[in-house]
Amino acid sequence: MHEHHYNVDITWTGNTGSGTSNYRAYERNHTVTATGKPVIPGSSDPSFRGDRTRYNPEELFLASVSSCHMLWYLHLCAEAGVVVTAYHDQATGVMTETEDGGGHFTEMTLYPVVTVEETSMINKATALHHEANRLCFIANSCKFPIYHKPSSRVAEV
Repeated sequence: MHEHHYNVDITWTGNTGSGTSNYRAYERNHTVTATGKPVIPGSSDPSFRGDRTRYNPEELFLASVSSCHMLWYLHLCAEAGVVVTAYHDQATGVMTETEDGGGHFTEMTLYPVVTVEETSMINKATALHHEANRLCFIANSCKFPIYHKPSSRVAEV
């Protein structure tokens, strides 16, 4: 078994002068960085006084699940001889707040639209989503259901 270690730096940039002197005194803005990569501007969800123009942790979590699934899926298609020419997912997630102010995701749904090279590839292309979910590192780390509602189409020539 191989272990993989990851590092990111989170830096709070929302001190407006008085720090966290009260709940409304500070911005939730922060940056996410990793060596040699572009900065990701972060904040909290606007429901929690965040900046809607920045990514929030919930969106980044949903993006992690969706992109992990896509990367496994493309790998499996390449191995199976399914030629994918386009892939797009409009993933959704549901987070439920608890009475104490915390919360958790209760489900996510991926809606990948996959374009393949030939009609004969559609059935295999659709079936490979199940295997991609089984192998996805991020999905395997979640304690809620992740649903898949894929569709496949043939590339126009």
